[in-house]
Amino acid sequence: MSVKSASTVLRDARRIVVKVGSSLVTNEGRGLDETAIGEWCRQLAALTRVKADGTPGCEVIMVSSGAIAEGMKRLGWATRPSEVPKLQAAAAVGQMGLAQMYETKLRENGLGSAQVLLTHADLADRERYLNARSTLLTLLQHGVIPVINENDTVVTDEIKFGDNDTLGALVANLVEADALVILTDQKGLFTADPRKDPSAQFVTEAKAGDPALEVMAGGAGSSLGRGGMITKILAGKRAAGSGASTVIAWGREPDALLRLVAGEAIGTLLVAQTQKQQARKQWMADHLQMRGAVVVDAGAAEKVRDGGKSLLPIGMLSVDGDFSRGEVIAVRDPQGLELARGLANYSSSEARLICRKPSSEFEALLGYAAEPEMIHRDNLVLSR
Repeated sequence: MSVKSASTVLRDARRIVVKVGSSLVTNEGRGLDETAIGEWCRQLAALTRVKADGTPGCEVIMVSSGAIAEGMKRLGWATRPSEVPKLQAAAAVGQMGLAQMYETKLRENGLGSAQVLLTHADLADRERYLNARSTLLTLLQHGVIPVINENDTVVTDEIKFGDNDTLGALVANLVEADALVILTDQKGLFTADPRKDPSAQFVTEAKAGDPALEVMAGGAGSSLGRGGMITKILAGKRAAGSGASTVIAWGREPDALLRLVAGEAIGTLLVAQTQKQQARKQWMADHLQMRGAVVVDAGAAEKVRDGGKSLLPIGMLSVDGDFSRGEVIAVRDPQGLELARGLANYSSSEARLICRKPSSEFEALLGYAAEPEMIHRDNLVLSR
């Protein structure tokens, strides 16, 4: 696959994750930069609007650092502490101001906002992963901008993402974003550290995951955050696993987000070499041993196989095995042949209760109302 141009990658993006770093959000630790945050929120609002030709706007998720840095400022700490309890305390203090600032600035631009705090454990556990995904997609469907940060108030070093570049990539994977835009205090990637090597060349485009990029990136460059260019390169590699390309750009570039989506080449573009659907099919195919399956009737099989529809419990004949919500299960036709596989919205015990039942009866049967589908079409791939 050839490297696409920036104009193609970002212009065609319909779901974008934007990550901004601590030094930008807090103006190098001097406190939340109201003007900068307001500018990003103005651009997010412009991206979500329906275009003049009737094309829908983009769906956008913001991953924002800055809680610990803002908390340090409010607590009067000049240097980032190393003790986990102090980091958690700073995050708890700073998160209040960070969320309030985004809420204010997004609302000024006609958008609702939602604070979402995640830990590594949330995305490592399949059920919590699916819950987080469902929440974020529901927020997007209602025109709300999720503002995500790591839940620094409760995590320990063993389960921390370590930097919000990684978190941005994991969120891009989670929601199957088309692109990840990392706004930082650097113009992008150079072949060497330009502060030390005057012959360093700027990298405009490259293939995500190219090992040479990690050699170029070097180490961390800020005392406020935990990242650096190397974490951004690794985030681009991780995002590419689900088919999302990454742009690393200077966060104070005027209208950077709008110009990127308009097709202008800004920063360093790391192009994913795998298409989104191919990546998802490969991930599903990697599950050689599945914990269970559902057998569906001929009508449901036809809708799933030929109509691209979700699998509804009313079309299920039986449930095999023992599985939990969020696990990959097989979908079999009446003859027992696998026709698809996907992420289960219900456990096997719940699936048996709602088998052959319409969604209107789920609450009475389960005690709560959840998704109407056993497997949503976005989480379902056809078998070969």
